[in-house]
Amino acid sequence: MSDRCIGIIGAGLMGRGIAQIAAIGGLEVRLYDTRASAPAEAIESIGGMVDKLVSKSKLSEAEGAAARARLQAAPSLAALAECDVVVEAIIEDLEAKRSLMRELESVVRPDCILATNTSSLSVTAIAAVCERPQRVAGFHFFSPVPLMKIVEVIDGARTEPAVCDRLVALAQRMGHAPVSAQDTPGFIVNHAGRAYLTEGLRILGEGIADPVTLDRVLREAAGFRMGPCELLDLTGLDVSHPVMESIFGQYYQEPRYRPSPITRQRLAAGLLGRKSGQGFYVYRDGIQEVAPEAPAPSVRPTRVFVAAEDVATRTRLADWVRKLGGTVDAGVEPAADSLCLTAPWGEDATSACLAYGLDPKRTVAIDLLPDASRRRTLMTTPLTDPAYRDAAHGLFASDGVAVSVIHDSPGFITQRVLAMVVNLGCDIAQQRVASPQDIDTAVRLGLGYPTGPLEMGDRIGAARVLAILDRMQAYTRDPRYRPSPWLIRRARLGVSLLTPEA
Repeated sequence: MSDRCIGIIGAGLMGRGIAQIAAIGGLEVRLYDTRASAPAEAIESIGGMVDKLVSKSKLSEAEGAAARARLQAAPSLAALAECDVVVEAIIEDLEAKRSLMRELESVVRPDCILATNTSSLSVTAIAAVCERPQRVAGFHFFSPVPLMKIVEVIDGARTEPAVCDRLVALAQRMGHAPVSAQDTPGFIVNHAGRAYLTEGLRILGEGIADPVTLDRVLREAAGFRMGPCELLDLTGLDVSHPVMESIFGQYYQEPRYRPSPITRQRLAAGLLGRKSGQGFYVYRDGIQEVAPEAPAPSVRPTRVFVAAEDVATRTRLADWVRKLGGTVDAGVEPAADSLCLTAPWGEDATSACLAYGLDPKRTVAIDLLPDASRRRTLMTTPLTDPAYRDAAHGLFASDGVAVSVIHDSPGFITQRVLAMVVNLGCDIAQQRVASPQDIDTAVRLGLGYPTGPLEMGDRIGAARVLAILDRMQAYTRDPRYRPSPWLIRRARLGVSLLTPEA
């Protein structure tokens, strides 16, 4: 069936965005809102956006005129009677959406698809009140719709496969990348995003780093567009914290999704983020205020003794020290004044220090996982002498690369956050919520991560991710770090995490 006419209910930001890409994609658009003047206002606004695209030569004059001509205000729900697809983009309230779906069933044709743009509600629950729930599906866009080129097509418990097939084709016609998902809390994108935020908040809660350091490491070393605290400030805790609590509750207190008391307390204090002028950061006229980073110490270690779990890592560390102009202590045991350098995977500096028989006062660990060309992370034991800490900082910043120094933690910052991102992506695949490729596409486009979680795991190495998680779970005894069966099997078989079930 060729879908030619789309009805959109709700002329707010989301509805306008969907209407814009639908009209540009060649669909006749009927826009309805309970506020009578809203559709006309939205159409005028969309026309302005189309004109901008024409002025930037992204659309021709003829294409722009045709897109504007396809937009019509619907004076009532009855005006949507001949639509092939109707998308609701109203308030995120279950009863409001269910009531609307019941009303729509008495208006539209029997073969009309009823789609919900819900971001957090169950598609199955919305469809349950309908006489024909098999024609109801999720069609979840992201804001701003014209720029976020991703849409989740959600298959409810009773949705007919042909309905989702039509929505996939419709999304492609509208210039977006569709990803298919089963109806589950958070779908793909909001589900996968739990790992980054909750693990970042857990690092804060353990006193490993402050918000600025946490954000700098994950943004500059790990390649994320924003750090967790910056992201929470942007979305606002009044939005983010309830979502974290909701998904945690919907998964019956699954430890992987455990929220943090930090955001609950800050929400109660009104520290919402940018919208309130203060969150994890202070904002003046919308501009984030961050104190300049202190210059690196000028001191250097007399010599550096390298200890690591394998020859390749020891060689890599020793070569790095020499490249930076340092002297490597080649003795069997460290000399009395040597800095003791180690690079654990999934363990803290204290554990590494004890494993290699090092002096904890002279031991500093360095993270080998992230991009060392933009920022490096050093980690101290609780007993590390500040003089040795500063000497290590001075050495690894001597070529102009920024260095962050954090307190002792199994997995540093990047190892534990990336391992959790990868593991949750694996578990989404294990639950058959979506295909491995669709999971990576959704996360990359919907969350702006440098790669999808499964590709990320392949780049790190599935066996290494598994080792990090195993060690973190053994250290913390927290079930949130238990590895997904999807990860365990593919790491053992030595195949890509993107490998689907045969």
